[in-house]
Amino acid sequence: MEFTFAHHLDALADWREDAARQVAAFQQTLGSHELLDDSLLQLLGTMRQRLASEQLVVAFVAEFSRGKSELINAIFFADTGRRMLPATPGRTTMCPVELGHDDALPPLLALLPIETRLEPAPLAELRGQSARWKRLRLDVTDPDRVAEALKELTRTKAVSLEEARALGLAPSADTAEAASGARLRPDGLVDVPAWRHAIVNYPHPLLRRGLVVLDTPGLNAVGAEPELTLSLLPTAHAIVFVVGADTGVTQSELAVWHDHLGGHGPARYVVLNKIDTLADPLLTPAEVQGQVEGQCARVAEMLGVPPSAVHAVSARQALVARIANGGLADAAASATGGLATLEDALVTQLLPRRRQVLAEMVLSGTATVEAQASRRVADQRRQLHEQLTELRDVRGKSASKVQRTLERLDAEAQDFERCTGRLAALRSVQSRLVADAVQLLSATQLREEVARMQLESAGRLLKLGARKAFTQLCTRLRQRLERAAALGAEAQAMLTASYQQLNTDFGFALASGAAPTHLRALGEIDLIERNYGRYLGLPYALRLGDARQMEQFRRMLVSKLEVIFELAAAETERWSQALTVQADMQMRDRRRGFQRRRETLERAHSAAGDLATRIQELETQHRHWEQLAEQVHAQAVGLRALMLNNAVAEVDIPLALPERRDAAPPLTLVRSAAGRGRKGGA
Repeated sequence: MEFTFAHHLDALADWREDAARQVAAFQQTLGSHELLDDSLLQLLGTMRQRLASEQLVVAFVAEFSRGKSELINAIFFADTGRRMLPATPGRTTMCPVELGHDDALPPLLALLPIETRLEPAPLAELRGQSARWKRLRLDVTDPDRVAEALKELTRTKAVSLEEARALGLAPSADTAEAASGARLRPDGLVDVPAWRHAIVNYPHPLLRRGLVVLDTPGLNAVGAEPELTLSLLPTAHAIVFVVGADTGVTQSELAVWHDHLGGHGPARYVVLNKIDTLADPLLTPAEVQGQVEGQCARVAEMLGVPPSAVHAVSARQALVARIANGGLADAAASATGGLATLEDALVTQLLPRRRQVLAEMVLSGTATVEAQASRRVADQRRQLHEQLTELRDVRGKSASKVQRTLERLDAEAQDFERCTGRLAALRSVQSRLVADAVQLLSATQLREEVARMQLESAGRLLKLGARKAFTQLCTRLRQRLERAAALGAEAQAMLTASYQQLNTDFGFALASGAAPTHLRALGEIDLIERNYGRYLGLPYALRLGDARQMEQFRRMLVSKLEVIFELAAAETERWSQALTVQADMQMRDRRRGFQRRRETLERAHSAAGDLATRIQELETQHRHWEQLAEQVHAQAVGLRALMLNNAVAEVDIPLALPERRDAAPPLTLVRSAAGRGRKGGA
């Protein structure tokens, strides 16, 4: 039996779980010895949360009747023994469908009515309005009943031509059918999709492992539904673009490829489906194979990809073969449908890249945590060493010797308090610079910038000036991020110089750390400018002339930008807070150290036995901190070894494969209002 995408996704999930356990053990070690402050707890919590809940989003994009849903059935759901998604003639999904799993929800199908397209609220907002969604429970013990429930995805409804136009789903003047599947009936009404969006919460093993499958309904929806164009597809980790062997690449498919899927973006895979239609009893198998290879070459040339990037498949044959084989993909079954090369591409490119991204996150976080914890341990060891040196020095000495040591200690403690004024002055400058940086990233100023864009594009013919105004907005937003980063760098430079002097004068172990550069946020702005800029081009000028469509665009834009700027501001504030907590903890530890040293010295000459016992206690504590330093280092080394060994295991990671750094939350399932957090729900 060959290992397929499913098996490798399982391996990735096992690796994530192993890493999460090691991070949890690291956190427990540090927490049990009071080596964690709030910033480190938050960092470790973020690492554990990402390792536990990281999703892998694979979007399937195709024109109607290209076998896209059948391909999803063959790759992911053959083990159910039947078709799960509707994929028979006359039965195809009519709206975008997200398939995933959320333990907090029961198995269900959530459906958003098509009428919500008449509102300016984007899908991201509607996710949080549970009353707007129709919810159907799924009986996962009966695959036939689940499949029957999913037929709801194919439902249409009859509306007037005016309503269809308002929904953006009217057929064009020269055809009775829109690319979205809307169809003009003899009675003058138009059959349109009944649902705008659907979310399936299904406890399939792959979905429980973090896979999210996005099934798009047709190419017209890619342009007509802003949420798909601007949010769902750009934030997917991979896009599988399906064309038919019987049709080749059509003009509409070519337009969507160049306008929305080409260039920068997720990893892209091209599937030439329905190769079984090229079978000809009058041709030899070699001649038929030559036709398949010729069609692959033509598809590759039209899309501008290498021929090896086009995977020839018969999804129907693959599904039948895999069902006959109990859902397994042995060599014969894979060869029958031609899925082997596609799954190999996903296995050898996409999954290792996801693992590498998580590994980089854990490596960076581990280095930060180890550095701060090690400084704290080193400071404790140094203070214990000072106490031991003092006590050994006065052991067996006269009362006058002890008194002189006490006086020297009091003078040292009094001199140490001089640092409070210097720290307060530093903190004042630090707070001012950080406040200025955070103000640049505030939601208020962000909304003012977007309002300025609207004002600059208002009144332009057919909104053709909107693209220029949007480009200028992105430039201003980048300048804000760069100015905020510059203020952080200024604060870091000031603190670094001052900390060096404080460490020398007062025995601190202060470190300023690296100020946020906001490079990730800048990258997100670049992605938004590319993706949203396409939507502001000439093909969509008429649509954006509609005030409702423009308001929907604005609200989507503001929502996405607010996430980016909130994260950037929070990163700056966390960095500043970590520095403040670091100084406070070291101040507290030093004062406690002075107090403990004084108490020990005061008992030194009155009871020699107590002094010897105290020295023994301090020696034991010193050994304990030495062992703890070794344990912290060993656990950090173990985490690094797990990340480095597994990040490059089995396959080479193609350096050119783009990585999606999502500015918006990943695709999530709708939640009930009671259990809803930032993700929202239905």
